[in-house]
Amino acid sequence: MTAFIEAASPHTMNTYGRLPIALSHGQGCRVWDINGKPYLDALGGIAVNTLGHNHPKLVPALQDQIGKIIHSCNYYHVPNQEKLAEKLVELSGLTNVFFCSTGLEANEAALKLARKFGHDKGIEKPEIVVYEKAFHGRSIATLSATGNEKVQKGFGPLVEGFIRVPLNDVEALKKATEGNPNVVAVFLETIQGEGGVNPMRIDYLQQVRQLCDERDWLLMIDEVQCGMGRTGKWFAHQWAGIKPDVMPLAKGLGSGVPVGAVVAGPRAANIFQPGNHGTTFGGNPLAMRAGVETIRIMEEDGLLESAARVGAHLKGALERALEHQPGVKEIRGQGLMIGVELTKPCGALTQRAADKGLLISVTADSVIRLVPPLIMTSAEADEVVAILVPLIQQFLAE
Repeated sequence: MTAFIEAASPHTMNTYGRLPIALSHGQGCRVWDINGKPYLDALGGIAVNTLGHNHPKLVPALQDQIGKIIHSCNYYHVPNQEKLAEKLVELSGLTNVFFCSTGLEANEAALKLARKFGHDKGIEKPEIVVYEKAFHGRSIATLSATGNEKVQKGFGPLVEGFIRVPLNDVEALKKATEGNPNVVAVFLETIQGEGGVNPMRIDYLQQVRQLCDERDWLLMIDEVQCGMGRTGKWFAHQWAGIKPDVMPLAKGLGSGVPVGAVVAGPRAANIFQPGNHGTTFGGNPLAMRAGVETIRIMEEDGLLESAARVGAHLKGALERALEHQPGVKEIRGQGLMIGVELTKPCGALTQRAADKGLLISVTADSVIRLVPPLIMTSAEADEVVAILVPLIQQFLAE
């Protein structure tokens, strides 16, 4: 009998409310902790592990790259940067790409693009429309764009230049910006992740696109969490048949290797010039290989269709199991990005689910979030339901 190993990090800053678990290795949609306990991974590192764990096509490609070159700075061309950029341009219908390492950096770059866009038009104090419940990151600028006072508390003064509006209300957007010549952009998540898995309606996205065209604003769509095939299309806004001017990406783009990107359309493609923006790690050879291989494998293995199919199966099974359950407010989302909102805070369920061998998260206090690897099967989705539903029922009965 091997001794129990405690998961603890006494020398690491106390910035996360961690569960007492340390993961050792994974295979597909399953992971094992340092004590050998298995878990079904319905969190995917928060929508990051697109191809699950130890993928037989990804691992050899990354090993090959590590043996060649891991990092070179952006003084030089990185061939896979161009290869990945070309692919993202093809998939999005946009123009060009800036690479960074995280979603926060991608969103920060988008905010800089919008401000420069305004300054180039002679607007001295550009303003950007952002949303209630939004989450764009934890730097001072992205924190200011975020619509969560709890996250912002203690970090003032926040950056000015943001106008906040409610979701899915085009009249509120028009009213908030009426007669304001300083507005340069609208910045939204197609499906808010940290805010509680809140989708923007298709007609609303189309209305905002039209408004941005009429008023010469940039439409900036944060696809960091809901993009990269998670909803069954490459980018969630594509369900609305629109194109953004600026699209930040990250999370699932490198299957766990840190990759961020800002994809720009024609109106934003040439705003940044040498010296305007940059990064040390962004676009390095290892990260770019991860991005190139992730997309290649997603295409080869039909993971968009799979995400749509398995996601619909999972959502349908949850709806059937919980349709008469008092205390379940709503089940929403698309593809493999699903939120189950309860009528009371349910943070305790992350530990209870882990005890039963299931990894999930709770966001916006009362929303269970499921964002598993895109390789999840319908059988594994059924396992998620079999573990999660009794936990929800028991929790609500207390």
